[in-house]
Amino acid sequence: MNTYVWLVRREFWENRAIWLVPLCIGGALTLAASFGRVEFGVNSPGETRALGGMVLFAFGITFFVVMNIYSSWYLLDCLHSERKDRSVLYWKSLPVSDTATVLAKLFTGLIAIPLVYFIAADLTTVLIALILWAKARGGAGRMLWQPDLWLQLQALWVYLIVTTALWYAPFAGWFMAVSAWAKRAVLLWAVLPLCAACLLERWFLGTHAIAGTLEVRLLGYMGAAFSDSPGVAAFRTLDDMAEPAPGSVWTVLHPWGFIANPQVWLGLAVGAALIAGAIQLRWRRTDA
Repeated sequence: MNTYVWLVRREFWENRAIWLVPLCIGGALTLAASFGRVEFGVNSPGETRALGGMVLFAFGITFFVVMNIYSSWYLLDCLHSERKDRSVLYWKSLPVSDTATVLAKLFTGLIAIPLVYFIAADLTTVLIALILWAKARGGAGRMLWQPDLWLQLQALWVYLIVTTALWYAPFAGWFMAVSAWAKRAVLLWAVLPLCAACLLERWFLGTHAIAGTLEVRLLGYMGAAFSDSPGVAAFRTLDDMAEPAPGSVWTVLHPWGFIANPQVWLGLAVGAALIAGAIQLRWRRTDA
């Protein structure tokens, strides 16, 4: 266990963007709240709750989108970069297995990085709530101090971290396998073979099974993990804020259906096979 902890710490030491990027996003949003003009035309408790929910959800989405982009790039680059700068030779000289190294990088990309963004989003929201409370003398700030909405947002973040890690495991495995194999242009090697496979199947067989499978895996997450869109079900729109939103995040989370979905387990099997391939490739290759 200590080995894995130190390996994850190593990733934070060598990849400062893991914490610098969310820090910059949080700083930019905080500065905007500090020096921007704040005007909220809310009068009733229902309007306050709905608008507060929308603001919290918008902050979370901002961090979540950037987190997905960075996590994907990290998984695609993590094994390639250590071969490129030859640091892999030093780490291979230590009594640390390739399996432990690859699994630590996988954990960093799928769990540790999302947790960093989760914490950054929470701290940023607290700071902005304090700033708005001070600037608007309590009115605008109070709309973000709603314990039930905060609890829902925390639950949604944790649920997203776990379910996206499981659902997108095949892509994580593919990115790491490409990262361990490609000598250069890892992004092209990650995308072009998949596109070529889709085109060749279409031209020679007249089918689109590969494209359909990729589409389901890319776009089917929301349908598998939620019974409805969390942004719509949790908070009403601005046109209908007369009463508190009857729905909540609790009504759209679909954990048992997600776990029972055979697509999840099939994806995990494919992801595990690709991760095993990445481990073998790292063991065999040290050149970039």
